[in-house]
Amino acid sequence: MDDPKWLAKARTYVGMSEVPGPKHSPVITRWLAKLKAPFKDDETAWCGSFVGGVLEEVGLGHVKDPWGARNWLKFGKPIAGPAVGCIVVFWRGKPSGWSGHVGFVVGKDKKGNLMVLGGNQGNKVSIAPFATNRVLGYRWPSIAPKPERYNLPILDSSGQPLSTNEA
Repeated sequence: MDDPKWLAKARTYVGMSEVPGPKHSPVITRWLAKLKAPFKDDETAWCGSFVGGVLEEVGLGHVKDPWGARNWLKFGKPIAGPAVGCIVVFWRGKPSGWSGHVGFVVGKDKKGNLMVLGGNQGNKVSIAPFATNRVLGYRWPSIAPKPERYNLPILDSSGQPLSTNEA
């Protein structure tokens, strides 16, 4: 099964990281500018800007205020469960709070945790495991995904701890 075009594009950024100190990643700052973010540096949470930047690059647009992770709950169509390439939104801090995290589902690990390709995961674009009990919702850019996309591949999380704070 081929990746949808947005996920293929997102994979090209795996490993890209923030620039420590007063300089900033030109890719991240380009996304922030394109999305009209109220901040201009990679020291601020940029997971939503990663998702928005990738979707813009492949012509799919974005939600209003895409730098806010929970705003992605308004994008595209809701789907009932995780599918390869879907946007997944997590709560951060507490379920009823305002902060969150957003990325793309790429699989699951042997324990059933979601493997998520996202920005600002350890200050870089990476694939990391996330507990399913933090999920607020799954979104698909258009009509429902093909049924085979719901068969998540098992990926090796290499003993990585579950992501708990992506700020």
